[in-house]
Amino acid sequence: MRKILFAKLKESLISVLPVAVIVMILLPILGFTAQEMIVFAVSAVFLVLGIGLFNLGADLAMTPMGSHVGSGLTKSKKLKILLSVCFVMGVLITIAEPDLSVLAGQVESIINPSMLLIVTVGVGVGLFLVVAVAKIVFHLNLSMLLMFFYLMLFAVCSIMAQNGKFSFIPLSFDSGGVTTGPITVPFIMALGVGISTTVGGKNANENSFGLIALCSIGPMIAVMILTLFSSGDTGMMNGLDDYATVAESLSEFGHIVLNNIKNVAIALGLVVVFFFVLQFIMLKLPKTKLIQIGIGIGYTFLGLVIFLVAVEVGFMPIGFKLGEKIAEFNETLLVVFGLVIGMVVVLAEPAVHVLNKQVENITGGGVKKLEMLIALSIAVGISIGLSTLRMILGFSVLYYLIPGYLISLGLSFFVPKIYTAIAFDSGGVASGPLTSSFILPLVIGACVALGGDTNAILENAFGVVAMVAMTPLIMIQVLGFKAVMLSKVRTKLTMKRILAADDEQIIYFK
Repeated sequence: MRKILFAKLKESLISVLPVAVIVMILLPILGFTAQEMIVFAVSAVFLVLGIGLFNLGADLAMTPMGSHVGSGLTKSKKLKILLSVCFVMGVLITIAEPDLSVLAGQVESIINPSMLLIVTVGVGVGLFLVVAVAKIVFHLNLSMLLMFFYLMLFAVCSIMAQNGKFSFIPLSFDSGGVTTGPITVPFIMALGVGISTTVGGKNANENSFGLIALCSIGPMIAVMILTLFSSGDTGMMNGLDDYATVAESLSEFGHIVLNNIKNVAIALGLVVVFFFVLQFIMLKLPKTKLIQIGIGIGYTFLGLVIFLVAVEVGFMPIGFKLGEKIAEFNETLLVVFGLVIGMVVVLAEPAVHVLNKQVENITGGGVKKLEMLIALSIAVGISIGLSTLRMILGFSVLYYLIPGYLISLGLSFFVPKIYTAIAFDSGGVASGPLTSSFILPLVIGACVALGGDTNAILENAFGVVAMVAMTPLIMIQVLGFKAVMLSKVRTKLTMKRILAADDEQIIYFK
């Protein structure tokens, strides 16, 4: 166990180090205090520890729990029970997502109480997890499902625009991006693998992908419907233009630690209790497996608490102030910094490593982990660079999202289906806790520095998470398109060699 833990810590150190180094180089240049630099450095160390512990916990607990729930319920051959349990698990596991809580806290003065947004997103995930499971059981076409639901999504967008709720569209898209985070991804992906393996049939591995993709759509539609029927307005938002400073975070350190312990305990507790109810009723796993899951839950709990405390104390206040300082210094530098920091911040997202590992395992090495990581890094860098440019120029995120999704949906008809499924899953995974707790505050801070009011922040700063969730869809499918083209070239070269060999034989016999 010790060797595995050290391996996880080494992996998380390699992930976090580029972000930490880039930010630490900028802090003294931009006039940050010694206290702020020390706090950020210490927070980065704890971030490494938190991600390492969490990844170990995901391997020991969250992934096996999802796999056993999926295979155990499918073997019962009771579809209603399978779908009902998946709905409840979808809701509970979403409530447990830390990055969703971060987003909800930032818009609490508009959607109040914040639990209303969290439950709405949870219901959206639960409903679309049911759709995703039905896709696996009945072998439905993922591309057609995505096409249908994204058309529905943009239809609801147009209704929002007509009803004067245009400012809430970026927030709605962001809610889909933050949903699929470090708790949801390992559980839901393993759930899909468990169900598809049990159901069997052609392309069982390929059929296991797509759950994250569909579960990202549900929250967007759910939040849009919530805002359509709400009477809230964009009044003064306490959490957007008034982030805590490092000094204030340190003064509240004890409260922050206890608050995160409580939130993670409640969130994980709901999932664990429901799992053990299923274990008692139908799963009947052996004692050794339960002990392993119990140890894994402990690592997951400890890792998430450390991760969230490090983010709240160091990364959120530094991110906000960094955005302000860079925007005041030079707008062009802000775009360049967004591009660079985007390329490295995705490396520090815990769920990205879970996805990449499962993709490599399920495809038998056909889709390499490193290849996926490079593609995601480039995609996220582009998305944050474009988001900062949009924030400066002040145009709608839909000018990016509509053509982006049209391109990605169009590509789905020209690339192998497994690449489409992996691409849409990757989009949800890339936008994890660091995106909502470091990148979003950074863009909000830049927007405030450039004189943005509440409406400007809602319309121009929000939407960055949605962009991070969209660009991987195109990039991963481009990888698939490249693979198809290379395959055709290899086939043509092979045929030429065979024909050339045949010609040589004919000449010889003549």
